[in-house]
Amino acid sequence: MKQAKYILDKDYKIGTVDPHLFGSFIEHLGRAVYTGIYEPGHPMADEQGFRKDVLELVKDLQVSIVRYPGGNFVSGYNWTDGIGPVKDRPRRLELAWRSIETNEIGIDEFADWAKKANTQVMAAVNLGTGTPAEAGYMVEYCNHPSGTYWSDLRRKNGHEQPHNIKVWCLGNEMDGPWQICHLSAEDYGKKALEAAKIMKWIDPNIELVACGSSTSFMPTFPEWDRIVLEHVYDHVDYISLHRYYENDNDIGDFLGSFADMDNFIHTIISTADYVKAKKRSKKNLMLSFDEWNVWYQKKVKLMPWEIAPPLLEDIYTLLDALVFGGLLCTLVKNADRVKMACLAQLVNVIAPIYTQKGGGVIKQAIYYPFQQVSTFGQGEVLRPLVSCPTYETKSYGEVPIMQSVATFNREDGSISVFILNCDQSDDVEVTMDFRSFGSVQPIEHIVLDGPDLFASNSFDEPEKVKPRNACLSAGQGGVFNITLPKLSWNMLRFSCEK
Repeated sequence: MKQAKYILDKDYKIGTVDPHLFGSFIEHLGRAVYTGIYEPGHPMADEQGFRKDVLELVKDLQVSIVRYPGGNFVSGYNWTDGIGPVKDRPRRLELAWRSIETNEIGIDEFADWAKKANTQVMAAVNLGTGTPAEAGYMVEYCNHPSGTYWSDLRRKNGHEQPHNIKVWCLGNEMDGPWQICHLSAEDYGKKALEAAKIMKWIDPNIELVACGSSTSFMPTFPEWDRIVLEHVYDHVDYISLHRYYENDNDIGDFLGSFADMDNFIHTIISTADYVKAKKRSKKNLMLSFDEWNVWYQKKVKLMPWEIAPPLLEDIYTLLDALVFGGLLCTLVKNADRVKMACLAQLVNVIAPIYTQKGGGVIKQAIYYPFQQVSTFGQGEVLRPLVSCPTYETKSYGEVPIMQSVATFNREDGSISVFILNCDQSDDVEVTMDFRSFGSVQPIEHIVLDGPDLFASNSFDEPEKVKPRNACLSAGQGGVFNITLPKLSWNMLRFSCEK
């Protein structure tokens, strides 16, 4: 059995967890909206057609903010198609995902759904085919109280009170040639600047997210981010990052994906701080990692012009859930600068929640790490001192066999430690030292592991992959000896005197 040491000091603080770290994403893509969150006529549909069984799982995940309506979809989307009487809304050819968009759901309905889900909306404006003026009209429609054309139109459409959407994305992945009306960094920077000015003139209290690099593999990375920020730095609050990972027949590499994500984050931080220095600014720009997940992109096949075709419906395995947990640890470990993150996506499309049309709903394997960290990973992020073995990866070099993050909630005295054990052959015995906290008592040790790395949940076996309780013995003098099974995701919870 391998040995590791883990020392946690209550005063060695990285930052505070922003609730928006536990965001997600709903795009008009595949079955995310139609037969995902919305299915009128379903036995579990409410009066607006929203599936109550899905809503309950979303609330259980404690998703804090949901990005909407895209994604690639937004770069060709006219938001006014989705307002007013549903019977009068146009059907459109949706070019990003080769689908037919019925526009039954638009910003008004989605704002209603978000309230039912106990979450907030992160709205995206179209800076592909759209204009800065149209972005401003959308902010006015959603946020201005009354007395103008757009705000009164919202009231006429049944929403007397403003939606008060406070986070807005300035387009989506405009660095990508796949994007409708893709722009160079220079052209996007100019367009985003004008949109930002208009949008904040209409509502000075909104926060704006500029498009950063859509992946670290882009040939323009990180020059894109530098050029864009030199245009918009004084007018935006966040720069976005997007990154997905998949198993390329190398389990060790796949498990070590967290190292690549961490490098991506720190490169963008360095780029933003360079622009800060160049502008002699006092503002630290924050990061919005508003698309991240495990996604098997090689399997993507577009359908020919259907309504809500089944697209990107990855079935997640135990192995995927382990990798997912490692990525989630990385986001929380960077809580001093990563203030928002959106798991892409939420329902059916590369998602933790999976529905049957007219039928049931299940939790995918990745549901569990997210639910655990969003529920118990609150408070201050602490920087542990970790001594553990490493292993060599083909893509990322030497990485530790343990990826972890720890949080301390001073309000209730709870300590939460989340650990991925990447070792493929051995359990790891960890000596955990909490002496700086005084008297510490164990609460629970929850483990996600199993004999089959490629096991997944299905409607026939909805709990084939799920966490189990493990023994967490009392320590001595604030020191605990804990065994982490090989290839496992672990949540360890403790309490101390407040």
